[in-house]
Amino acid sequence: MTDDHTDVQEFFTARAADWDARFPDDGPAYAAAVADLGLRPGDAVLDAGCGTGRALPPLREAVGPEGTVIGADLTPAMLAAAVRAGRDGSAALLLADVTRLPVRDGALDAVFGAGLISHLPHPAKNLRELARVVRPGGVLALFHPIGRAALAARHGRRISDDDVRAEPNLRALLAGAGWRMESYVDRDDRFLALAVREVAQG
Repeated sequence: MTDDHTDVQEFFTARAADWDARFPDDGPAYAAAVADLGLRPGDAVLDAGCGTGRALPPLREAVGPEGTVIGADLTPAMLAAAVRAGRDGSAALLLADVTRLPVRDGALDAVFGAGLISHLPHPAKNLRELARVVRPGGVLALFHPIGRAALAARHGRRISDDDVRAEPNLRALLAGAGWRMESYVDRDDRFLALAVREVAQG
């Protein structure tokens, strides 16, 4: 698992300084995805793998001054870029591995993850960790500002049936990790899967 994380860190460290400049028009897409989370004033939300923190200002706006916003990322250079962009004013930034969060069980109302799912080393196990920190009935948003086909084309690839973000694969992964998928959108201009934290069967 360490090697997986080292690869992710190296990938994002090399790209942190100009990340926002490479995707300058993504702001409205992030704001729209945050709106779909249905956050209320006073809620507690985690941006898991927050990167340069593009979701943090709309998350803060959604939960208001009484709410809690945490931005967690594995890569120090990405968090430094978030600070340079002034987004640390919207959230508490945490250098942390989202596969082992220093957050108590059920502490959060929601988790937002932009581009997260394809970087998780063990998605089934890692989605269970996100479920652990969210209260029953809380929400998970797995987001990307462009859809699977557009992203694959950007990287010179085709989408495949074994893609973790394909609807049947993701639905099954989420179900096995304590989440119930509520909606799934995969268009060229948006990828957004929303899931609700199931009530544990005791």
